[in-house]
Amino acid sequence: MNSDLTIGSSDNTSSPARCKPNRIRIFKLGPIHLVCIAPPRQGSGDLLRLPFSRISEMGAVESEATEVIGSFLSDTAVKVFIAGHRGLVGSAIHRKLLALGFTNLLLRTHSELDLTRQADVEAFFAAERPRYVIVAAAKVGGIHANSTYPADFISVNLQIQTNIIDAALRCAGGAVRKLLFLGSSCIYPKLAPQPIPESALLSGPLEPTNEWYAVAKISGIKMCQAYRIQHGLDAISAMPTNLYGPHDNFHPENSHVLPALIRRFHKAKISGAKEVVVWGTGSPLREFLHVDDLADAVVFLMDWYSGLEHVNVGSGKEVTIKGLAEMVKEVVGFEGDLVWDSTKPDGTPRKLMDSSKLAGMGWEAKIPLRQGLADTYKWYVDNVIDH
Repeated sequence: MNSDLTIGSSDNTSSPARCKPNRIRIFKLGPIHLVCIAPPRQGSGDLLRLPFSRISEMGAVESEATEVIGSFLSDTAVKVFIAGHRGLVGSAIHRKLLALGFTNLLLRTHSELDLTRQADVEAFFAAERPRYVIVAAAKVGGIHANSTYPADFISVNLQIQTNIIDAALRCAGGAVRKLLFLGSSCIYPKLAPQPIPESALLSGPLEPTNEWYAVAKISGIKMCQAYRIQHGLDAISAMPTNLYGPHDNFHPENSHVLPALIRRFHKAKISGAKEVVVWGTGSPLREFLHVDDLADAVVFLMDWYSGLEHVNVGSGKEVTIKGLAEMVKEVVGFEGDLVWDSTKPDGTPRKLMDSSKLAGMGWEAKIPLRQGLADTYKWYVDNVIDH
């Protein structure tokens, strides 16, 4: 037999309650088997690959000391809790899992489950005992919101992620097999090297305008790492770049650059305006990722990745703000002029994530920017304007 056997340390295990001392767990990952042997080594992410035939040397594989477990994609009938399923990211993950045939998705609105209330979250986990958890719930907003409500942005996000991660660990019988925590590119320093590698985390001061949100998200990454090291919880973190797509926020004051441009150009088209004025020179470079691509990456990481370090998720493609505005103008169908107010600031000259780690695993974004913009504009017209 030519197949390989992969033996993982603590970085590739779940909690001690499920990976007991002197117990072997075999994870089926397509043609590869991932084996967990407890007690693991703390903090290591190394993998040892052995010929599959040598598995017999580690003991009777089919004995009571062995637990054979399928991969994420082979468990489509088990319970998956998507925290924040109505938001931009959570709704995309919901759509993706439905398309893949998942039949037991746990979904709760804020009125049904307040994730900031520890007792309620613990009761939910005790009652439902989900197998997998995806943390897409967060309090988000633009510069104005972050500046106006800093206490809310740090406290609410800390409460949500702390309650969920801790409840996942304490879930009766070690029911939770894996957890994925979603953050943001704002975790990186304001003057991080470009493209931004994962190693840039905590290497310099944060952007002051959203540091409250960023500190909370950094804490989420570190909590996943700490719970993995101390408790063996298989918790991973993914940091997406600038996102856009269906269910984005098009609020006049709190939206980000891309939905703000879509709203402004649409309003100008409907009102018959002769021009749209955009701040700056249009020269800064930005990266954008369609939220459906992120959902695809989340599934990929849930199925294949189990490591201590967080993973950047980006498209790897840059566009100037000027190029983006011209593309949005074309997609919306605005026939007036695009005017640049160069007296206004440009902001950071460049912001690009280094997603080479994820690319090295075999994943890449698939949705071209123009196609994604057209998809997003159609959703905006059908669901925001018409409602």
